[in-house]
Amino acid sequence: MFIYGINPVLEALRTGRVSALRIAARNDDRFAALLRIAGEKHVTITRVGSGELDRLVRGAVHQGVVADVREAQSVTVEDLIAHAMSSTRFPGSSGAPLIVVLDQIEDPQNLGAIVRTVDAAGADGVVRQSRHAARLDGAAAKASAGAVAHVKVAEVVNIARALEELKDAGVWTVGLAGEASKRYDEVDLTLPTALVVGAEGTGLRRLVRDRCDWLVSIPMRGQVNSLNVSVATGIALFEALRQRQRKGVV
Repeated sequence: MFIYGINPVLEALRTGRVSALRIAARNDDRFAALLRIAGEKHVTITRVGSGELDRLVRGAVHQGVVADVREAQSVTVEDLIAHAMSSTRFPGSSGAPLIVVLDQIEDPQNLGAIVRTVDAAGADGVVRQSRHAARLDGAAAKASAGAVAHVKVAEVVNIARALEELKDAGVWTVGLAGEASKRYDEVDLTLPTALVVGAEGTGLRRLVRDRCDWLVSIPMRGQVNSLNVSVATGIALFEALRQRQRKGVV
């Protein structure tokens, strides 16, 4: 598994997941910081030509560095809930889980952007299906600006069953659906919440929709009647954060 780009590699180095670096000639402060941390972590560094990196990442923007990384430690849905309830992420937090569930998000740019937003909002992690899902390396790691190194991701076989597991643990499941009559800001997101988002174009699958406690929409004012899935996820997450801050439960 490999990732590329200054920010993703820096964050992976900080979490101790990088096993080796391949770098091309570059001279700036961020690159120097990256090399310093790699040295402190005793990571093997190989200097190569930029063309070799281009071939490795198939023409993506690598910023002169590609890292071999170890797979993140696997977590379960139960682990995400327990992590939230322990209130260790933010001292004084309410312990009410805030989780994002991805239903067949296959585009790596969307996946990376969602993971970045989950981290920015201080949510407790992501649940996604192990099949029909974008990989968490390469383009997704780059789009996340390195957040994939920090956000906990639970891989499950079946999203509908994962929703049942969340509900059994007292977590309310809120699905984003463009045609829903209830607005996203009309639901109490200070409760233990899992936001459920589907792929662009198809949205949530029927079995997933049926297992959501609420279906909510984000009102559109313009001519285009939908949002990019990562943008919609960000709006809902920060509405949850706004509600929780207002009640003093974050």
